[in-house]
Amino acid sequence: MLRTNKPEDGGKFPVYARITVNKTRCEFSLKQSIHENDWNFGKGMAKPKNAELREFNSYLQQIQGNLARHYRELQVQELPLSATAVKSAFVGVKEEKTIYTMLWLANQHNTMMQQVLKGGSMKNYYTTERYLKLFLKKRYASGDVPLTELNYEFISAFDYYVRNNPIKANDPCTNNGTMKHMERLKKMVTWAVKNEWLSKNPLGGFQLKFRRREVDFLDELELAAIEGRTFENIMLQKVRDLFVFSCYTGLSYIDLMDLKPQDILRGIDEVKWIRTTRAKTDVPVNVPLLKTAEEILKKYLNSSEIRPNEAIFPYISNQEMNRSLKNISEICGIQKYLTFHLARHTFATTVTLMNGVPIETISKMLGHSKLSTTMIYARVTQTKIGMDMSLLQNKLNKNASESTLKAVK
Repeated sequence: MLRTNKPEDGGKFPVYARITVNKTRCEFSLKQSIHENDWNFGKGMAKPKNAELREFNSYLQQIQGNLARHYRELQVQELPLSATAVKSAFVGVKEEKTIYTMLWLANQHNTMMQQVLKGGSMKNYYTTERYLKLFLKKRYASGDVPLTELNYEFISAFDYYVRNNPIKANDPCTNNGTMKHMERLKKMVTWAVKNEWLSKNPLGGFQLKFRRREVDFLDELELAAIEGRTFENIMLQKVRDLFVFSCYTGLSYIDLMDLKPQDILRGIDEVKWIRTTRAKTDVPVNVPLLKTAEEILKKYLNSSEIRPNEAIFPYISNQEMNRSLKNISEICGIQKYLTFHLARHTFATTVTLMNGVPIETISKMLGHSKLSTTMIYARVTQTKIGMDMSLLQNKLNKNASESTLKAVK
């Protein structure tokens, strides 16, 4: 490139080389100069008008070739790849080889992803990082390991450690919980490969083996027991209202806490709809309000407790919500372990699927981007199979009767 902002004696301008690598850039002088009229700005080289300028272009091509060679050498040696590193190699400054380690990678990943991932996801990554620190401290005298030493045996040993060394006493990781830690570890290493801190993924051969989890939900009688109960305790009554509202809308805890009056719209069918976006996935959610949910909504829209940020429902932490639900289940005589997320399962099964709502419609209302995700929440239960087969039998009986009548006629 020609630096036209730095004129030299004789009307010439200095020529610089610009290096761009992995979104980094640097420039340095080639100690050569040329007249502006002799420079082709589009091609970044001299106009070959005479032998001297053609020889100058050969020199520029030689510089370009040398820079490319130093870039390839840095790749082979697994040294940091940046514009400055290529320049240093070209001018003869030796770069110290950076040793990337597992703990460095975990810290770097989590620091970078704070601006990308949701708080809940980051909390899980921090837990995986904590497991890694404990594992590495026990396994290596230095308490860390270079990324180049990672292999299949490493992740297998980490798998065994997570399963048998719970962070919380008497609360060991389940198989699926362990697999989530393995999944996050693999994502970190894959991220390192994409950043060219590793030439290949040494953990690529490890297979994640999740066990299909049977999600729980409330049946009609259990839902009715909570829905029909009024609590003198103010906190229990609020939690009961929010839980039942979620059972009839499918909203998750975070989406319910963020629900605002402007998210409630009246459709062309004169039915009120919730139209919002899932905090977890940014997928649009459109749910028509059933009568039970609308009655609860009216109660809180008319309340003086609406928060300054205009959220409809009073803030209750997820922990407090689940503690209160434990009390509610005991009072209502429900044997299942109640959590707020169970309301979402109940909406997907008892309220919608069991009443003939197509799985594709349920998927849209839950804000899922894939139908396969909905299948985890909305199981085809024995009762639903019986209902569907009963409808089929009625249809077959009707067809048989019509055929008989036609035969008689």
